[in-house]
Amino acid sequence: MSKYQTYPEYTDSGVEWLGEIPEHWWLTRIKYVAELTPRKPTIDRRLDCSFIPMDKLKTDSLVLDETRRIDAVYDGYTYFADGDILMAKVTPCFENKNIAIANGLKNKIGFGSSEIYTIRSSEKVDNRFLFYRLQEDGFVDLAVGSMTGAGGLKRVPSETVENYTYASPAEEEQKKIANFLDHETAKIDTLIDKQQQLIKLLKEKRQAVISHAVTKGLPSATGSNAPMRNSGVEWLGEVPEHWVVRRLKHTSKLQSGIPKGKDLTGKASISVPMLRVANVQDGYLNLDDVHEMDIEPEQLARYSLEKGDVLMNEGGDNDKLGRGAVWQGEIETCIHQNHVFAIRPYSIEPVWLDLLTRASYAKFHFFRTAKQSTNLASISSTNIKETPLVIPSEHERQEIIDYVHRKVDALGKAEEKCSAQIALLQERRTALISAAVTGKIDVRNWTAPEPAGIENNKVAAV
Repeated sequence: MSKYQTYPEYTDSGVEWLGEIPEHWWLTRIKYVAELTPRKPTIDRRLDCSFIPMDKLKTDSLVLDETRRIDAVYDGYTYFADGDILMAKVTPCFENKNIAIANGLKNKIGFGSSEIYTIRSSEKVDNRFLFYRLQEDGFVDLAVGSMTGAGGLKRVPSETVENYTYASPAEEEQKKIANFLDHETAKIDTLIDKQQQLIKLLKEKRQAVISHAVTKGLPSATGSNAPMRNSGVEWLGEVPEHWVVRRLKHTSKLQSGIPKGKDLTGKASISVPMLRVANVQDGYLNLDDVHEMDIEPEQLARYSLEKGDVLMNEGGDNDKLGRGAVWQGEIETCIHQNHVFAIRPYSIEPVWLDLLTRASYAKFHFFRTAKQSTNLASISSTNIKETPLVIPSEHERQEIIDYVHRKVDALGKAEEKCSAQIALLQERRTALISAAVTGKIDVRNWTAPEPAGIENNKVAAV
């Protein structure tokens, strides 16, 4: 923030979490400048309106791809209109700053999740300034500390929002601060978007590297490829002539997981760690949050994981279908739930099977044989067993494994750099908003720079 000037005079606000504020700013509360949860209007319920589920409220953006008849959503959903601020009130969406200004709504009316607060600015406050003020970390920390409820259903009380005290300048200065933040956050968001696009390209490159290497082999030292033959599998196409194509069931045993919810009342039981779908990611395991499950002692051997098991998800969202990684015995005694398959290879390396199941052709097999429902898919153990596997010699498998790991590691490091850059940009965005809306920097004399093209035209005219 050092490149921005500060206000000439500050005064003690008298509020612990605000500290010093610009001398000409004054204290107010949200309820004095805005209405929380405005009343639903009398309206023609035959009209259509925009509909916003919680997952379509993002930071500074709304996904407006759903419409509903007003009559169908008038009761039981949150009402809002163009110009209103929408803010998630439930964890973790609130902490993620899922907040946006509604614009472009169908018939200028919208309804959405009951876990969204509608905040309607009065003429006393610029709605964009208030929008940024509600993203400031001081407010967020205070609101998180006041949350009520249990577990993943904690919510920010309406009283916390309405009674929040903050410092504000006059409306004209609010608009200047909002204009400044519109411009600067847009630049930061553009940089973040570029890094996210690069991560997407790196993931696609990783997929392409794996898919080509495990289905076509590596180029020879002379640059020529091995003779090819038809694999006999339509979506696999040609494979090197000397490779074998074999069903998964002829190379591995499949172990199904334990179902949850069994009543153990009056029975002896033990508590053991259990892997869920959330723990099994694409090519790695996330063991930050491993749940425990009570089971009968005699069930332990039946559902225990062994080092070298290839874990695969039964389903969920399409991107989770068949997703998996190799279990390396990270937890000494661990079982798996019934939505995670454990595949135990006996004639090929676990890492080779893992690479094959991450290849595009295998993902297509999982998708085409899966049972589909609305936004969800699941694949049976029978169809997993029928997955065609391409198998070169042991020596060639090892060469391909080493090659893929080198390439994937390099791509992973590049992806980590992009993620680190995104984190830094997000920190800068947060710090800039906080500094501007709390008066730590003075942007009253800031003007948006003219586009380079306009400046060049002026020079040409002279």
